[in-house]
Amino acid sequence: MIDFQKIKKSSVGWTDKSPFPYFVVDDFLDGDIAKSLELEFPAYKSDVWHVYSNPIEEKKTCNNWNEFPPLTYRVFQYLNSSEFVSKLSDYLFEDNLLSSDPGLNGGGWHIHSRSGKLNPHLDYSLHPKLHLQRKVNIIIYLNSSWENSWGGGLGLWRGNSKNPKELIDIIEPKFNRAVVFDTTCNSWHGLPDQLLCPKDEYRKSIAVYYLTKPSKGTDTRSKALFAPSEDQIGDNEIIELIKTRSLENKARDVWISKIKK
Repeated sequence: MIDFQKIKKSSVGWTDKSPFPYFVVDDFLDGDIAKSLELEFPAYKSDVWHVYSNPIEEKKTCNNWNEFPPLTYRVFQYLNSSEFVSKLSDYLFEDNLLSSDPGLNGGGWHIHSRSGKLNPHLDYSLHPKLHLQRKVNIIIYLNSSWENSWGGGLGLWRGNSKNPKELIDIIEPKFNRAVVFDTTCNSWHGLPDQLLCPKDEYRKSIAVYYLTKPSKGTDTRSKALFAPSEDQIGDNEIIELIKTRSLENKARDVWISKIKK
């Protein structure tokens, strides 16, 4: 399913990358498996999706194992297996620091349509149920028709614990490309611009996150922390939305229902 030598080779020197530790692996999955996973992706208008539709994020997600077709189910199972997690830990940290999140909190299928957006953000720091620190993200892109001119690249920003400061790199969402990065280093990431893909094309990805025992002083944030895009800086309504988005689901849903009216 996965050639671990590609991970080992691609991750050399990854902790020295700017703006935070990351690396890219092309042809991450076996080619036939990647093509089959793309075919199993649900339609954009499917009922399986959880919808985020507000000024800082336009996307759909699904982390419900019961909705995954057989191959997708097996791939997520393998990416959460002790075999994969152990090898990933050895290659990246030289010890077994990582554990998986079979609940796929925040992970699973992700899809963006034309005009989709995702403001720069920091992911949750402490898992809301396991109380472990989120340490590593793996995102795998699955649209074989994607064209770079449509945008959709993953932006990586240099920043502090409160704000992104400078866009350093944009990683094209090439088919069967995996982006792996450390989420504990003020790892601001998102989509720099709204998508320009045709209406019948979608930015598709699967995401799996890995956890570790929190160190002293770990941020206790259990929700993502967003930042305004450049055209939203100084907009008080956006600032209030960002504050509310970082709260628990009930408060967030009240706010989002209000701004949709």
